[in-house]
Amino acid sequence: MAWFRRKDKNIAELGKKNIPSGLWTKCPTCTEIQYKPELDKNHSVCRHCGHHFRVSPVVHRDLILDQGIFQELFSTVKSADPLKFKSGKKYIDQLETAMSKTSQNDAINCYSGKINGKDIILGVMNFEFIGGSMGSVVGELVSRSVDIAREQKSPFVLVCASGGARMQESALSLMQLAKTSSKLARFQEEGGLFIPILTDPTTGGVTASFGMLGDVILAEPGALIGFAGPRVIKQTIGEDLPEGFQRAEFLQEKGFVDHIVPRENMKEILSNLIGLLVS
Repeated sequence: MAWFRRKDKNIAELGKKNIPSGLWTKCPTCTEIQYKPELDKNHSVCRHCGHHFRVSPVVHRDLILDQGIFQELFSTVKSADPLKFKSGKKYIDQLETAMSKTSQNDAINCYSGKINGKDIILGVMNFEFIGGSMGSVVGELVSRSVDIAREQKSPFVLVCASGGARMQESALSLMQLAKTSSKLARFQEEGGLFIPILTDPTTGGVTASFGMLGDVILAEPGALIGFAGPRVIKQTIGEDLPEGFQRAEFLQEKGFVDHIVPRENMKEILSNLIGLLVS
């Protein structure tokens, strides 16, 4: 079969086209291949099945706040390493890697701005920064945002995305649950409006604190919301879990979430709620 062998082994290589990376992504729900620029135009929501991809804080900020009428708050606050934590990799090195990767100082960004002309304080958590984990900085910035909202008598909106408390800060991280909850209690007692938006994922300490303390709790479709993971719960109770367990739709059915809002409608729904609930 020598006559069948290709003499020029470079023919296939010459005909091969170089396709730029990063232009295509697969939807994890319907497996459709998405053209990234078109996906970005649709706020990173799959046009086929409505799956909401995880996005950066900038996407939520630009989607919710009036353009050109906002100011970032507390942009210089950074995490320290008081415990000198080390487990395979030093915590201080993890922080530096996360800062370099996200160009942010920690897992939350806070803004003072407007939504359809109405003043609000907005916080947006960043899952790309060490899994959106809640450490001292996240707790401090949420607390400061609540203080500003209380002083200005503005609503406080917080987009949640987190894997839970930051273990590298141990009890310092866990204290943020009590700290943020007490700040919100005072804010709400004085008539302040707090609206958390639960995105994929919202778990652990965030769910056990400010994530579930809103006057109105909103969630994006299909968001994973819970305290412990489904595998841990299944192993603990020794039973199979219901279909859709810990998804936004399941929590709405059980009364933990008030309303599920597609990303493209979030600004309109928030604006209407603020108009109805803020005198």
